[in-house]
This record gives sequence, structure tokens and C-alpha cells, in this order.
Amino acid sequence: MNPFLSKLLVEIARKRIAAKQKTKQVSKKQIVPLVRTLHVELVHAVKEYVFIIIGVFSAGFGLKGFLLPNRFIDGGATGISLLLENITNLNLSYFLILVNLPFIILASRMFSLKFAIKSIVAISLLAIIVHSVDYPTITDDKLLIAVFGGFFLGLGIGLSMRGGSVIDGTEVLAIYLSRKLAITVGDVLLLINILIFSFGAYILSVEIALYAILTYLAAAKTVDFVVDGVEEYVGVTIISEHHEAIRVMIIEKLQRACTIYSGKGGYGTSGKSYDKDIIYTVVTRLELTKLQTEIDKIDKRAFIIMGIVKDLKGGMIKKKPLK
Repeated sequence: MNPFLSKLLVEIARKRIAAKQKTKQVSKKQIVPLVRTLHVELVHAVKEYVFIIIGVFSAGFGLKGFLLPNRFIDGGATGISLLLENITNLNLSYFLILVNLPFIILASRMFSLKFAIKSIVAISLLAIIVHSVDYPTITDDKLLIAVFGGFFLGLGIGLSMRGGSVIDGTEVLAIYLSRKLAITVGDVLLLINILIFSFGAYILSVEIALYAILTYLAAAKTVDFVVDGVEEYVGVTIISEHHEAIRVMIIEKLQRACTIYSGKGGYGTSGKSYDKDIIYTVVTRLELTKLQTEIDKIDKRAFIIMGIVKDLKGGMIKKKPLK
């Protein structure tokens, strides 16, 4: 760790402990675990915001380098914003914030205030970039505009999701409606986009609406490639000597259930097998970043296996909101 950063974290930890205990006497034994926790939180926060910043610039490039100059539209909240921009000729940056604002308010109630704040930051940054950054117009070929405009927009959405935020709020609405109506997130997104493309065909032209469908498909496939889809779950197997602390963290901080397997380690220091507990839990893609952060706080050497869960039934995974 950088000496300056280490000194800063130690000072922050000392002040936190002193404020909590209401005493100036703080031991090194108390400081070290908190410094380790603060370091993990800082590293993960930096990584998340790097994803968000790169994602926002990528989405801005897709919008201003391909879609906007050629009056193309897309699906989701971005598509609604582009459609309104075409109708009113007002700046797209205003619509990006106004259209997404109700979805972000919904996200603060469904998921967490932190998730909503990060999404507001990401959307506001995208609006600023669209308003102020002059991207070059890459091509006037309609097929290339649809495919690569959708690709860069989808890349931006996917990277922002990897950073724990959204720049297109319709995913939030889709998750909310899927829980209320017992239909899949994909079905909700499909219905929303059918409405958007229908309006696009009526207001602009059928040709632009057809190209918009191609743009949406390119963006959706890119998002799938980056984050494996917003509606998919991840099965996580965790093997650690600190399994009890990790179990408590999953239950109390993530409010998720987990299963404990009794297993045997096949490779020990003496070459003999030994007993150990193995934790298995299922989380959503949006929760995966927080789970990894919390595990790192407890045991950086934990062995973690992750696999996509295509479908599930029962349990408490669909009953608990994202945190």
C-alpha cells in the first residue's frame, strides 16, 4: 500500500474508533482490521467508478458519433430521450435526466440509496458529455450506424452496470414489474421497446424504426456480453477458513440465504485431506460486486467459484430487494 494512503487510512480509522468509543486511546489491534476494511472499500469503489466513467464515455460516443447526427433512436429510456429530441429539437442531455429520474426514484426504494446516487451520477455525467463533448460523426451508412451505435451504447450500459449503476432506467422498471406481475424482466423490456419502436415508426418513419430495432438488438447483445444479462443470477461457491464470518455477512449484510456443505480439502500442507465447510449462495449480477467486496474484507485468499444460474424456483432470492 502507498505510504501516504496507508497513513491517511490509519488516521481515518483512528478517528472513527475514537468517536465510537469516545476516547483518545486507540490500540493498533483495533486500527489494523478497520484499515484493511477501508482499503478494500476504497479499491473496490475506485474500480466501480472507473467502469462507470468508461461506460459513460462509450455510451456518449455511441450517441453522438452514430445515432444523434443521423436521427436514429434506440430502445429503453435512451430511446425515449432520442425520440423526444427528434420531436422537440431540444438538447438530448435534458431528456436523459428527465426521462431517467422517475426510474432512479423507484431504484432508491427498490434497491438502495447508494445504488440510486451512483446511477444519478452516471446519468448526469452522460448528460454533460452529450452536451459538451464534440465526438466526430463516424459514418452515414445506416447499417453501420445501427450496429456500431448500438454496440457502443450497449458497452456503456454494460460497463455502468458492472460499476453498480444504470444509465438506462428501464431495467429498474422491468425488475419492479417482473416482481409485481410474475413475468420475466426480458418480457417487460420487450413490451416497453415495442411501444417505443411503434411510436418511432409513426412519428419518424418505418425505416428508422426498423433500424432502431437493429440498434437495440446490437446494444442488448453487447450488454449480455459484458454482464450476462440484468435478470440472470449467479451461483457462488466460497471456500474459506473464515467461513463462519462469511456466512454471517451473507445473512446480515446481503440478507441472502446460503447453504453450508461439509467438505474435505484434498490438498493440505501435509498432503492429507481435512474437513472444511463450503458456502453456496445465489445472488443477482447487481449484488455480485458488493459480495466480492465483503468477502475481501474478511478473507482475501478465499477461493470463489461463480457460475451463471439460468433459472431458479423457490427460496428467498426473489423476495428480497437488492441492497
